[in-house]
Amino acid sequence: MFWIMVLGIATGMRCMTPMAVLCWFMWFAAMPVTRLNFWTANFVAVLVFTVFAFGEYYGDTLAGTPSRKSFLPLTARLVFGVLAGVLLDSSWMEPLAGGVILGVVGVLIGTFGGYRLRMYFAGRVGRDFPVAVSESALALALSGVAMWRISADMAMQNESLVRKVLQRVSELAS
Repeated sequence: MFWIMVLGIATGMRCMTPMAVLCWFMWFAAMPVTRLNFWTANFVAVLVFTVFAFGEYYGDTLAGTPSRKSFLPLTARLVFGVLAGVLLDSSWMEPLAGGVILGVVGVLIGTFGGYRLRMYFAGRVGRDFPVAVSESALALALSGVAMWRISADMAMQNESLVRKVLQRVSELAS
């Protein structure tokens, strides 16, 4: 569940990147598809969120882009952080409330902490552009690592479950 919060942190930094990465993992069948998250395994969702993520990378480097801490950008980050948490918890067959809580906490850390780090490093570097590009790369890396770990944890959990079922079947057969 820790990795859902890491995905929320990445959502706080770049709103669309974690959803794009989540859709790619679902499309490549690295995550279980359920009735709640089936649409993320569709190639159209992959394309839409990937285009939105690249658009956000570009838009974030522009001077006129509103602050991520203002109402609408923060609301969008919260919505997508909660959405990612709920979609992952539905794959994991966990209570959805955990995904909601961890998504919100991660988004708040990523939004406000990411802003503070960006302002600090932009002041040190003297320009915002290289820091913005680095922040986008960090959000992409965090999203990829979090999804990879969630996928690996689910695979290990499913493998353990299959072993238990096979052991129980062999016990019943003997």
